[in-house]
Amino acid sequence: MPRIFDNIELALLPALKDTLHDSVRADFCVGYFNLRGWRQIDAEIEPYPGGEGNCCRLLVGMHRPPKDEVHNALALGSGNPEIDRSQAKRFVRRMAEDFHRQLLLGAPTEADQVGLQRLRRQLMEKKVIVKLYTRRTLHAKLYLVHRTDRITPLVGYLGSSNLTFAGLGYQEELNPKVGDTTIKSTFLKGFYGFQ
Repeated sequence: MPRIFDNIELALLPALKDTLHDSVRADFCVGYFNLRGWRQIDAEIEPYPGGEGNCCRLLVGMHRPPKDEVHNALALGSGNPEIDRSQAKRFVRRMAEDFHRQLLLGAPTEADQVGLQRLRRQLMEKKVIVKLYTRRTLHAKLYLVHRTDRITPLVGYLGSSNLTFAGLGYQEELNPKVGDTTIKSTFLKGFYGFQ
């Protein structure tokens, strides 16, 4: 029976960090991502050598603010049309601006600055490869961790926790942990933009 992490009685962050500790790579798919959330797990990604097959692939699916999503869903004639290349570029630029705004919230600490520099380096070294899914909105949450363990080479956490400070740590969530040799990571290949 899978364990369910609710961030009340059983917190996701320590379990995810423990699973990542013995990992060789990871595939994450989340609706929302923020820099302070990444800082909670970046040390576990640091040992990865980088490059395809040796990194954390992160797919972020919610590229519009929630208020825009509601407006678009309720607009007359909305059919969730496909997004063209120019719109995708605007979303990428908007996400970069959003990350900048995240750093300005509250009083940025020295730890925030160090975390941002570490993420920058991890991106440059391809220890982390981030893609923004722009075809449609993608609100799924999946953390696949590939390990050298013969019994459980692939561990998955799926549910409701985004890769944010709140989603990983204190917001009430439901995330079952699934360990099975038959879990396939094709979910993040091809269809969602990773080759």
